[in-house]
Formats: sequence, structure tokens, C-alpha cells
Amino acid sequence: MDWTQLGIPEEAKAILKAAPRVISPASEQELVDLACGGRESKFFEVAYEVPGVGRVVEATVARVRNGVAANYPEPYMRRRDPNCLVVGDDLPTDKPRFAERFGEPFEGLRQQTFDWLKSQELIVFAFNAGADEIGLGALVLCPANAGFFALGLAMLQGMLNPAAIPADFHPAAVVYVAPVFRHTHFQGKQVVVHNRLPHVYEMFSYNLYPGPSAKKGVYGMLLSLGEKEGWTTAHCSTVRVITPYDNEITIMHEGASGGGKSEMLEQAHRAPDGRWLLGRNLVTGEERYLQIPRACELRPVTDDMALCHPSIQANHGKLRLKDAERSWFVRVDHIRRYGTDPFLEGLTAQPERPLLFLNIDAVPGARALIWEHIEDAPGKPCPNPRVIIPRAIVPNIIENSVTVDIRSFGVRTPPCTREKPSYGIIGLFHILPPALAWLWRLVAPRGYDNPSIVETEGMSSEGVGSYWPFASGLQVRHANILLDQFAAYRRMRYILVPNQHIGAWKVGFMAEWIAREYLARRGSARFRPEQIRPARCALLGYAMHQMQVEGQQIARWFLQVDTQPEVGEEGYDQGAQMLYEFFQRTLQPFLTEDLDPLGRQIITCALDRGTLQDFEALIPAE
Repeated sequence: MDWTQLGIPEEAKAILKAAPRVISPASEQELVDLACGGRESKFFEVAYEVPGVGRVVEATVARVRNGVAANYPEPYMRRRDPNCLVVGDDLPTDKPRFAERFGEPFEGLRQQTFDWLKSQELIVFAFNAGADEIGLGALVLCPANAGFFALGLAMLQGMLNPAAIPADFHPAAVVYVAPVFRHTHFQGKQVVVHNRLPHVYEMFSYNLYPGPSAKKGVYGMLLSLGEKEGWTTAHCSTVRVITPYDNEITIMHEGASGGGKSEMLEQAHRAPDGRWLLGRNLVTGEERYLQIPRACELRPVTDDMALCHPSIQANHGKLRLKDAERSWFVRVDHIRRYGTDPFLEGLTAQPERPLLFLNIDAVPGARALIWEHIEDAPGKPCPNPRVIIPRAIVPNIIENSVTVDIRSFGVRTPPCTREKPSYGIIGLFHILPPALAWLWRLVAPRGYDNPSIVETEGMSSEGVGSYWPFASGLQVRHANILLDQFAAYRRMRYILVPNQHIGAWKVGFMAEWIAREYLARRGSARFRPEQIRPARCALLGYAMHQMQVEGQQIARWFLQVDTQPEVGEEGYDQGAQMLYEFFQRTLQPFLTEDLDPLGRQIITCALDRGTLQDFEALIPAE
């Protein structure tokens, strides 16, 4: 394959002409062999000579029976750094610019990166970011010894067969992978530079964790494209839910990392006797269970990235979306022992094709098991074990675009008691009017004990759409695009769902699993007045007042946290004050002259502590 004969950028041509060896893989199996150091190799160290430092091992790679297991010696590299994205160009942005953060223009490091790549054996392949008919063509140049990284990107976004690439191929984006500069320029930190040029979107991945450097990097390209054209790629999972009575609904579940997106695609975890553990009281030790003999059937659509492109929309009051990925980057921190999730365990233990495991403790030649998490320290498992699973091997998956009935938002909540109040005052689920639902997408709480990113102190925001860490443009522009969705699609229902804790009760992800079962069985029926009540905190919309699942009544303290004796109205109100302060701090930056006037009204309503009825009047639901 002579890439220099194609319409690729001149910088990429120069690199490929100078590189001592260029490998153009035609299949994922070739990348598996490259990742492991050769066809016969079972273990490989991804290492580089760093000037002034010496040999640095970035990752170790083991060939296992069910694919490839890659691990990072540094615990820091096992999770995404939320501040890794910087912008190298001069186009409008609300993100840190390279020159501001590092004190010099990016052009110098850009040229050094090109020079370093010219000295390396390289893997090069092309892919379509997003979907074939929606998105943009892209090229990746990666050091050959970082084959596991190239494998991850190829699994997530696909890989074009070199023999089938047309002669007039002009990629709109290029990914340059150069991990050595993490040590020479960035004090070992994860940095990804987005450089938006007139003719091509350049992305420089200066670390080998696929989260920010491959998956979310490509996400940033799609967000930039949508920002120009007036649409977005939502940060969500999507599932079609079919009840035992053949009723169907489609749920779109958004949220920051750790907000329960992948879990929305899972069946609820059962206790050994088959019951569902609704929660355990952290004060009294009491446990509450549900018995649901037959759960709903799940047909997955998306896991993390969904294209909300104009070409797939229909004028019927509900949003339509389509998956933006070929594989899913699934976190398995909640799988801690055999039998927790038999479906996912079986799918990953004996897959139809090789998988890529990250932060999983696996022996070369053995089988990687998703409950064997590598330890960050003795006795402290890594909170972010991952596996990349191709859509093609997921049973009952839906390939086409779907219409959304319920748009859900997940928040990781801490425990809340009278003695230690917190924002963990969200009941099992809340019903939000559209205007209030839009606000939750703007504030997007990163949440309690986040397993996916490097820790931050206190309550922080993931940013607009919960995808802001991956975007390179203007946050108000994205806020307006999201507002257009909420104003246009008024036949949808919006809910807010906690995970981890409901007041003093530890619930894990059970709240969203029960909400999914309950709402699917209800279908499109409206709630009766006696079933819902305005929440004590207006930011939480309506709380459920009565809720029955398969003939079993849910205790009110799971629905309205102020009724819990361990919390009470006093503890609840202190938690509500924390939410109001967080909303005030997070929403103020959106009040610029570029914000849609309707958006300004909604934000002002929140800052003035408007009532639930005030929010309902701003975007009336149909």
C-alpha cells in the first residue's frame, strides 16, 4: 500500500516516506499479532527510550485465549485525566490553548512530533469516524510497537481495507500517536492536542490510554463537525426494552462517566436466591429486596456515543439516533466475582473474535476474566477495568437508527444522612419537565466516587452534554444545539435517576434497572395525580409518590428521600442547598450574548429558584 499516492495531508505523506517501515494491516488479527510483538509472541513490553530519562515501559501486553490484555505500570494511566484536552489552533474555543497552558506555540512541538514519527516503524490505517454515511474519513499514524492502541482504535471505529480505499481518498482528520512526549514535555501527564486546521482536523495523542487518546479523541472530531453543522453526538447508551407482555419502549440514558450508561444495557444483578437487592441501609444494616420473576428483554442500540444527525430525524415529536461506534468500551468494575453478570462474563470469556482487555490481570496464554481487576496498590483494585466488545458479537443488537421514548439522565450520588448531608437526595427516579431536563445536561454532575477518571475534589461538572471534556469548541454553541432538541421533540418523557446511593441506602445501579422495568411496563400511560408529587427541591422535578412493580410496593423513602428517618427534612434541605449552589456556579458561564433567549430564560429561572410550574411553562410538553 503506497499511502503517499493518496490525497492525504502533506505532513502525513512526509512522515510515511521517511519512516523506516510502514505496516498497513488489513485485518484486526494482524493488529492482534502486532500488539503482542509478533505472531508467535505471547508477551510484549511497549517501551521507549526517553531522552534524559532512559527506557520507559508504557504498557505490557499479553496474548490471551480470548484476545489481548494490556496493562499500564502507572495507576495514573489506567483512568482518563479529565483535563487532558488542549487546543493547538487559534479558532474559537472555551478550552485551554496549548500556548496558554505550556507557554509556547504548539507549532514547535507539532514539528518535533512529525520528526519523531519519521524515525519510527509505523502502523497506518484509515477509518470512518462515526457511521459510514454520517461522520468523516480519518487516518491514524501509530508507532508499530503500540499495536494494542491501534487495535483498540480499529475495534472502536472500524478499519478500511487498504485494497478498497479509493485513489481520491481525502481524510478530514488525522490521528498522530506519539507517547514519548508525555515524558519530555508534559511531566508524565495525559495530553491530547486538538488542532483544527482549514483542510484537516489533526489530533495528537501523547499517551496510550485509549479513553482520551482514541475513543474520546474521535468523539471530539464528531462534536466539532456537529458544532459547525448544528447537530450533536450524544453521550449516552440506548436500549429497546421489551416487556413480558410485548410492550416496547426505547430509553436513551445520558450522564457523565460512571453515570450508568453501560449498566442500562445490562440485566439487573440478582442475589443468589434470584431476588433483586433494592438497597442496604448504611445506618441500620437493613436490606430490602424485590422479586421479579421475569425481567424485560433488552435490545442494545448504543453504549456511549450516539449520532443525532438531521438526516435520520423525523417530524413526529421524538428524537432519533444511531450508534457512532463499531465496538463498545465497557467498564466492568462492578463485576467482582464469577456469576455477577453471566451474560457479560460468557460473552467476554468465549467471544467469537478477539477482544481487548485493559486493566485486567491476565496471564499470557490463559483466559482473561473480567472480574480479575489489576490492583492499583496491594488490596486496592483498579476502579476502571475495561473491555472493548465489538457490536457484531452482541446478541439482539439493533443496527439501524431508533426513536427515543424516554430520555434519562444518571447521576452518581453519595450517601446522605442528617449528620452528613450531601446531594444524595435523588429518589429512585424523578420526572423532569423538558426545560429542567436541559439544565441537567448543562450542569452534568461528575458525581460521587467516579471510577472512570482521575479523582477531583467535591461536586464538579462534566460539562455541557456530559461530553464537554471531549469537545474543542464553544460550550454555549453546544448548549444551544441541545436546547433545540428539547424545544423540538416535545413528545418525549424525561427522567433523572441516581446510582450508588439513595439517601442512607446503598443501591448500586438498582435504581435505573427498576426504573427501566417499571417504565417499560407502563408504556406511554400518563401518571395519575396521586402517583407523583412535586419534589421538595424544585430542581428534582416530580418525585414518585406511589410505585408498584410486579405487585410489590416500593417504600416511599426510596422515592422521596426527605421521608427517610436517617435524613429527614433538615438533611434533605441541606443537600438541596448544595445542588442549588452547584447549579448556580455551573450555569453562570452560559449567560453570554450568544445563548439562545429561551436558554437564558431557563437558566435565569433556575438561578432565581423558580418553581416547577415555572419550568413547565418555558417548554410545554405535549
